Amino acid sequence: MNHIEQYIQQFPEHVQEILINIRALIKGNAPGAEELISYGMPAYKINKKPLVYFAAYKNHIGFYATPSGHKEFKAELSKYKQGKGSVQFPLDKPIPYTLIERIVKFRANECNKL
Repeated sequence: MNHIEQYIQQFPEHVQEILINIRALIKGNAPGAEELISYGMPAYKINKKPLVYFAAYKNHIGFYATPSGHKEFKAELSKYKQGKGSVQFPLDKPIPYTLIERIVKFRANECNKL
C-alpha cells in the first residue's frame, strides 16, 4: 500500500469513494504525473511542476489547482467556498467530477507546455 492509499483509508467509506474517484480522474487525465504526499495531502506533479492537490476534511473536499486552474474556471467555481488557490466541495452536495476532470486536463496541458 502506498502513501496515497494510506491517506485515503483514514476516512469514512463514503469519503474514501470520493477520494478514489478524484484520484482516478487525475491519473486518467494526467498520465505519467508523479504521485506523492505534499503538505500532508495527495499531490501530483508533471515535469516537477505542481499539477493539483486534494484533501478531505470533516465537511468538504479541498481541491487545489494552483492559481491558474482556479482563475481559468473562476465562473464555474464561484458557487463554491474558496480560499487563495483552493476550492471546497461540500460533502453533502454532489462532487463536480466533470469540472475536476476539466481542471486537471487544463493544468496537465499547462504543465506540459512549461
